[in-house]
Order: sequence, then structure tokens, then C-alpha cells
Amino acid sequence: MSRLLDQPTGGATYAAAGVDIAAGDEAVERIKNVVASTNRAGVLGSIGGFGGSFSLGATGLKNPVLVSSADGVGTKLHVARLAQRFDTIGHDLVAMLVDDLVCVGAEPLFLLDIITVGRLVPERIEEIVTSIASGCRLAGAALIGGETAEHGGVMHPDDIDVAGFAVGALEAGTEMGPHRVQDGDVLLGFASPGIRSNGYTLARSVLLDDESRLNEPAWPGATVSVADELLRPSVIYAPAVMALRRALGDDLHAAAHITGGGIVGNVPRMLPDTLDAHIDLDSFETPEIFFEIQRRGGVAADEMLRVFNCGLGMVLAVSPSRVDDALAALRDGDVKVTVVGHVSTGSQKVVVA
Repeated sequence: MSRLLDQPTGGATYAAAGVDIAAGDEAVERIKNVVASTNRAGVLGSIGGFGGSFSLGATGLKNPVLVSSADGVGTKLHVARLAQRFDTIGHDLVAMLVDDLVCVGAEPLFLLDIITVGRLVPERIEEIVTSIASGCRLAGAALIGGETAEHGGVMHPDDIDVAGFAVGALEAGTEMGPHRVQDGDVLLGFASPGIRSNGYTLARSVLLDDESRLNEPAWPGATVSVADELLRPSVIYAPAVMALRRALGDDLHAAAHITGGGIVGNVPRMLPDTLDAHIDLDSFETPEIFFEIQRRGGVAADEMLRVFNCGLGMVLAVSPSRVDDALAALRDGDVKVTVVGHVSTGSQKVVVA
């Protein structure tokens, strides 16, 4: 029978090699209550096991269809690292995940995160997970597990990445999407007060060509800094979409989450190949940060529209007879909604005016 060598103390250790088990244990203890605060009907057990469990029976669906999404926060994390501010990026992660789910009409159920660092700092993990939990509570999704990995010797000590996946569910046969969109549908737009979590490679190259600009005004006369603007948390649209779904039923036909690819790259994803989306750019407000990116980088309008949301975070196609009902359903909510265009015969393109 083999056994481990009886080596003297003082040799190599995991901590010296770059992985601090004690720090990992402390981080788990710090986030237990935060994670528990996201629990909803269907959650089974608590964090610390080998898998997160969820009972679909708690949804009340007769024939549930699961919908999943995976995403990260992208290079917005680089700005957070430069500013040493991690209290919003978890919120961004939740937005990127659940706002994809609701485009199919699925109610967000649960989420798991993956936080990878060069050196594990328990306080930083707590800050990030607290932000994730805040977003989960807003979205009505439970944080049922995740992974924190310390990659000592491979990542630089201050390096960090945050990603995850989410699962939602809906009743079979009620899926939203291109198959429901019709000629004459009205397009509603949800306002985005900032960049959200897409296009940051271009935004950083233009706005942070010199990293010392981080604490300067975001644009001439601005009352917020570049860091404030670039770390503005993403709006989570899932509750508003689900409210519309409850109010309109099948008359809410489709939705497009404006992420990587901008307006012209994402809206076609909700269209059949026989229809176009006509969007009036004057029908919604474009935040000043996008104009500053244009000014400082000389970025053309068509490039902006295929990279950024430009102030339009989500577009929804609704039956023209239910537009007033849709606007009324969201009148007292936190998300600003306007009529931004319509659908007509075409070839699955976005026509902007």
C-alpha cells in the first residue's frame, strides 16, 4: 500500500505557488448570506454542494421549456480594475444574462457565476457577488451556485474575469420570436442611459487613450467622470419585459436585446427574412457619452450603430392594436419606453432614419 512521502515542513505550498485556500474559504463565508438573499420558490439546498438544484415544479408550468444563456462582462472589467470599483459589474452580468432569456419570453429562474482572478481578495469577491445578488433580486432569479478560481502564476495578481450562465423557463408553445412578428407591428424601445457592457474595446481606446483621464469629466462640462460613465450599471430589462408579457400575452411578439453588434446587428435577430424594422433615431434619447465617443474618435454613425446601443437597450415588436396597453403597463415602472418604429415588408434588415 502506497503512502505519501514523509517530507519535512517548510517546502513548497499551494499558497506560495499562488492559490490561497484560506482566502477562498473566507470568501465563501462572506457571500453565504448574500447568495441566500436571492432565493426564490424552487431553490433546493444552499451553496457549498457540488451542484445547484432547482425544482421546475415550483414554476407551475405544465409543459416547461428551459431557455439558457451564457455571457460575461467583457473589457468593462478593465475599467473596473483601473478604478478599483467592483460594485456594479455583477449587476452588469445579470443584465447580460437575463435580458437574453426574456427575448424568448422565458422567466429567469436561476443563475450561476464564474469569477476568475489572479489573486483572491475576499473583500473583492464579496463586493462582486453582492452586486450579482442585487441584480438577481431585481430580476427575480436565484443565485444558486458558482465558481471562484484563483489562477496564480498564470494571471497577473490584479487580473479578473466575471462570467456566468442563467436559466429561465416558459410554457411550451408560448415562445416569442421571429415566427410571431407581422407586417405592421409597432416597435417599442427601452431606453439605455449608458453603454451597458458592450463596445468597451472601442470605448476604452477612444476615451482612455491616456488612463489618467479616468477621473476627468466624461465630456466638457460633465458632472460625472469618465470612470463614472463607463461603470454606469446596465439597466435590467427583464422585469419590464415580463410585465409586458403578462399585460399583452401573445400580442407581444418578439424582443431584441441590444448587445454586441449594436442596433443594426441585433434587431434583425427578431425578424423573419421577409420583414424589415424601421427605426427613427430621433424617437429616443442618445446619451451624451455616445456623442463624446464619436467626437474623440471620429467614429462614423454607421460604426456606432453596429457597435453600441446608442441609447436603445431593447426593442420589442407588439401588435399595433395593443400599443396603448403596452405603454400603460410600463407607465409607472423604472424603464423609459417609447415608440421607436415599425415593421414592414423587406429582407430582415434595419432601416434607420
